[in-house]
Amino acid sequence: MQFRLGLIGHPIQHSLSPWIHNQFLEKSGLTGTYSLIEITPEDSFTRELEKLKSSGLHGFNVTVPYKQKIIPYLDQLEWKAEVTGAVNTVVNQNGKWVGYNTDGTGYVRGLKEQHPSVFEDTACKVLIIGAGGAARGVYQALIAEGLSNIDIANRTTVSAEAIAQKGSDGVQTNVLGLQEAEEVLGHYNLIIQTTAVGMKPNTEEQIISLEQLNEGSIVSDIIYQPLTTKFLQTARRKGAHVHYGHTMLLYQAQYAFQLWTSYNIPIGDLKQQLKTLLEGR
Repeated sequence: MQFRLGLIGHPIQHSLSPWIHNQFLEKSGLTGTYSLIEITPEDSFTRELEKLKSSGLHGFNVTVPYKQKIIPYLDQLEWKAEVTGAVNTVVNQNGKWVGYNTDGTGYVRGLKEQHPSVFEDTACKVLIIGAGGAARGVYQALIAEGLSNIDIANRTTVSAEAIAQKGSDGVQTNVLGLQEAEEVLGHYNLIIQTTAVGMKPNTEEQIISLEQLNEGSIVSDIIYQPLTTKFLQTARRKGAHVHYGHTMLLYQAQYAFQLWTSYNIPIGDLKQQLKTLLEGR
């Protein structure tokens, strides 16, 4: 069987997804292709999706700006995509398009591999910074893993409150402003930065002060360009354990590949290879 996979979005020419999925294809022994399918704002989104559907793709990833826009074109949504309101993976199941969100699961897989202790203590106190699609995915994935103390900090609390309302029974979530989060940072065992603050080219930006950070806490940033953000540099100087964003990129792709092919490819040395690739950019 020849798998036909791809990525839709704009702009996508610098995407690392082809490299990652070609590695998975090689490691699985499967044959297939992974193509970049650029859909510009000038294109008719409806017409382009009609072409995709008739092309017989087995599955594809979705990136900005189409993670929400694609939802009305799908036949079905799995629960994580429905709760987060965003789709980053589409699977062709017998001619029907089913939308998934693999970001949260990918984040948790990467975190669990590096810091399993987080999930051994259900009383672990977590702070998620940001209230966008990534924050929604991470929030739901942490709840699914049994964590029950997950606060959310954001510039505007309305968006954070909307995420908290999707929590489960038994989950305690407080919504904070960014300044308030700075003041109580010492309460948390795990801090997860999910915004674009600090991403290239604005590498000197940092979302909040880490002055009150406890030594030994885990500090995570989902940004991977640059690999070591100013947020993580500051955390490391404060004695925290840092968790890099490229692991989420790799593990969410692993889960997408599993949905398409039923093959769960071990990450192995791919994490170091991707790190080296990113450091060279």
